[in-house]
Amino acid sequence: MFKRLDEILIEIPNVEKPDPNAAAAIQELLGGKFGEMSTLNNYLYQSFNFRSKEKLKPFYDLVMSITAEELGHVELVSHGINHCLRGSTQYKEPDQTPLGSVKDARLSYHFLAGAQGAMPFDSMGNPWTGANVFNSGNLVEDLLHNFFLECGARTHKMKVYEMTDHPAAREVVGFLLVRGGVHVVAYAKAIEIATGVNVTKLIPIPSLDNKAFNEAHKYEEKGVHTKLYTYSDNDFNAIDQIWKGTHPEDGQPLEVIQGIPQGFPIPEAPAVEEEFAPGISHEDFKEIARRLKMAGNIAD
Repeated sequence: MFKRLDEILIEIPNVEKPDPNAAAAIQELLGGKFGEMSTLNNYLYQSFNFRSKEKLKPFYDLVMSITAEELGHVELVSHGINHCLRGSTQYKEPDQTPLGSVKDARLSYHFLAGAQGAMPFDSMGNPWTGANVFNSGNLVEDLLHNFFLECGARTHKMKVYEMTDHPAAREVVGFLLVRGGVHVVAYAKAIEIATGVNVTKLIPIPSLDNKAFNEAHKYEEKGVHTKLYTYSDNDFNAIDQIWKGTHPEDGQPLEVIQGIPQGFPIPEAPAVEEEFAPGISHEDFKEIARRLKMAGNIAD
């Protein structure tokens, strides 16, 4: 089961600096082969189909807890995309071509199929596909795949970081570089326990560490790279049999935290009248309020 909160994982800078092509690039981190939708659904289906979970409980708990975090990453990347799209157009009468300023945007789906918001596509507008999900059922094979998937995701994040200086994009990608690194280390440690092979000697992949990225480095200074959350009040605590010892890059002690990290309010998304979103006029709103009062038997 999942429990949802009206929060996101970090506070995104509230800067109106429209950059539709940056939003298109960030779409790769959402709906690309190594995007958050892929990591989420790989771990989600591995958790659904996990065999001998009682015997292999630390590994099961690891996949379960990281799955829940990935759902929050899908949410966070989507809000990062939305921030990059904000202010791309201005309301004008239809004959004044209010969407004309974005007709050359690289991903026109943001403005045609949607209303200037994130969509389940990659950076070129290809829909995310379930063909990106790998679930062999073999524990070591799936863990190896997950390690590779997280390393590939890290590479893509680094490239997107280098593509745009949009404050919202940089904040989101910087945070995800750190949290993705946690997952890389977690799967490497799981592989070592399952096979005896010390995969942590390979990381970071690529070799450039997060100190090169200001928005990532500040999260590491807070110890965000050392914490793994269970995303449950009571369950999945056997991950402490895997997430233990020290971080392979800086030697900091690793910590399992029962529950979820601190969240931040989800930003308000303003109306985009030129996209007919939400399409509720002031008069419509008053009528809706009147109906709600009647339904709730509330007096004026």
